Amino acid sequence: MVEDPARTITDADIDAAKEILIRRQDTHLDSLAERLREPRVRRIIEPILAGGALPAVPEDDLRYVQDLGLVRAESGAGLVIANPIYREAIPRSLASAAIASLPQIHPTWLTADGNLDEPRLLDAFLTFWRQHGEPLLGAAPYHEIAPHLVLMAFLHRVANGGGTIEREYAIGSGRMDLLLRYHGRAVAIELKVWRDHESDPLAGGLAQLDRYLAGLGLASGWLVIFDRRGGTARLADRTASSEAASPTGRRITVIRA
Repeated sequence: MVEDPARTITDADIDAAKEILIRRQDTHLDSLAERLREPRVRRIIEPILAGGALPAVPEDDLRYVQDLGLVRAESGAGLVIANPIYREAIPRSLASAAIASLPQIHPTWLTADGNLDEPRLLDAFLTFWRQHGEPLLGAAPYHEIAPHLVLMAFLHRVANGGGTIEREYAIGSGRMDLLLRYHGRAVAIELKVWRDHESDPLAGGLAQLDRYLAGLGLASGWLVIFDRRGGTARLADRTASSEAASPTGRRITVIRA
């Protein structure tokens, strides 16, 4: 990509090279999808992606996943995905079934000059989630993060027009963070799950998102709370958005889905 040794390699060059490697699906990345569906691999990868705690797993399973080169132990952070390429490739691979199952979506989130319009993007996502969220959840191979994968599939369709998606997640963090970049504009999104016997994650999510936005230098973001409790209303009926303020006054769009 950068053949002239006199030219400085930029962050944009590195991001472009990363995308080429992931989309090219070299042999080791192509076989990654099969490995991820193995039960003993799923038992370890799923909680890392969900930001949950690692369950009691056999030592052989843990050693197996480490020997595959999927995860490594990091001092002070526990298990982490082995390298930056895998950090991108693993969730993208898991979202591939949802991506393939997406209906045709007209890019109503774009302005006439091709820029990203955040309010339109929010409206498009809410409409998409109400109409298609329920059936697409069944296409996700990891039940615990099925909503995350469907949302990433939607954002993948958005980013295909000239954007990128960055992901941050870690075991024990209780969240997944996404950053959609599109033609110089950025939308930071934090994903939380509300499960049975847990309290509303709104307050904790606002504080966590506040820190994420501070690191990015952004004044606003989205907090998406997936309600996975039993006995709730139909997904289409409970999906809604509202405005809130973070602990330091940043404007947060709260999406309950």
